[in-house]
Amino acid sequence: MNVTQSFKLAIKSLRTSKLRALLTMLGIIIGVAAVIVIISLGNGLTGMVEQQVEKVGVTQIYAYSWGMGDGTAKNVTPEEMYAMVEEHPEVFTGITPWVGGGSGVRQGSTEFQKTNIYGVSEAMYRPETGTTLDGDTLAKGRYLQYVDVALRQNVCVIGAYLEREAFQGDALGKTLSIGGVPYTVVGVLAQNSDTMSEGGGDDRAYIPYQNAMALSGSRYVSLYQITAASRDTVAEAKAVLMNFFQTVFPEEDAYYNAYYIETMLDQVNMINSMMGVAMAVLVAIAAISLLVGGIGIMNIMLVSVTERTREIGIRKSLGAKRKDIRRQFLIEAGTTSAIGGLMGILLGCLMAMGIGSLFGGMLVSSLGATGITFNATPTLSAVAVSFGVSVGIGMLFGYLPANKAAGLNPIDALRYE
Repeated sequence: MNVTQSFKLAIKSLRTSKLRALLTMLGIIIGVAAVIVIISLGNGLTGMVEQQVEKVGVTQIYAYSWGMGDGTAKNVTPEEMYAMVEEHPEVFTGITPWVGGGSGVRQGSTEFQKTNIYGVSEAMYRPETGTTLDGDTLAKGRYLQYVDVALRQNVCVIGAYLEREAFQGDALGKTLSIGGVPYTVVGVLAQNSDTMSEGGGDDRAYIPYQNAMALSGSRYVSLYQITAASRDTVAEAKAVLMNFFQTVFPEEDAYYNAYYIETMLDQVNMINSMMGVAMAVLVAIAAISLLVGGIGIMNIMLVSVTERTREIGIRKSLGAKRKDIRRQFLIEAGTTSAIGGLMGILLGCLMAMGIGSLFGGMLVSSLGATGITFNATPTLSAVAVSFGVSVGIGMLFGYLPANKAAGLNPIDALRYE
């Protein structure tokens, strides 16, 4: 028989005993469906991370500097950091100090004790994207400008919650008290969470960083947010920063003790690496079902060889060679696993989209992230690999029964009852 005839015979054999065929395929179906679901959910989580990174910017670098703490009070100044960035325009495009100014503002007789106050520079805002380095967008007004920072002007940009509670939704041009000093509101950030609450992400105020240093009594800045020129220059920018800090802190144990540099690209690579390992472990666990399914196929094919011993003897007596018999049973095993694989792919796709829709909505809601979506749609590569593996499992575990059938003696097979 040729391949087409063998395939038709395999389909006929499966249709003859539908329940037995379904039970044989069950391990393959469950294994393939589980792999599809796991890969789809993993891709959805990876997509969420990438969306968040794109929102913030993969070129972001965070430089922490707190000094050696040995009584020398040695540390870098904002002026030194600005000069270093200006000396390397090929790898840096901007820098902003981050200064915590404490919490609590007042508007009239009302005090907002949990409002977070941050000191930054004009580089915190990216005009080309219309967002801050943290991915926030302006809803009204403008952001801090160079003249505001240079002249230490008493102006601020506030969050949507503070505008709603302190100014009933109309804050531009009005004043509020920060550290006992009146600040004029020049901009309002768009709401970035589904539920705004006191002390939350929308309850904050940004002022020039030197004003925040005076407010907190700080002499130095412990955090700088720096922007690399592009994704390709992040590593070079980090190297430049390392060389700079090593000249300030030549001690061998200075890294981690006096300063630390972290890039958003490093975080993304670490997260993706961790997720890759976790997904590999889960897929390996799910693949156990494929192994069980393969054993089931081998078992049922051995039974089939026993049931069809006389048929094999007749075929051999009519001139069928060992390779013909072996090919016939291999095609039957492969067809069984292929059909199981297709059913598993269909089930896995439906489960992935259903679980992804439910789980993704809950995850995005719990994170309070806006503009972020969770998409657990199976990829073509995952479907193709799952189908290929299912067919391969059938062929692999079907070889022993096929080889047993091919090795039967035609005379003994014809006498078998």
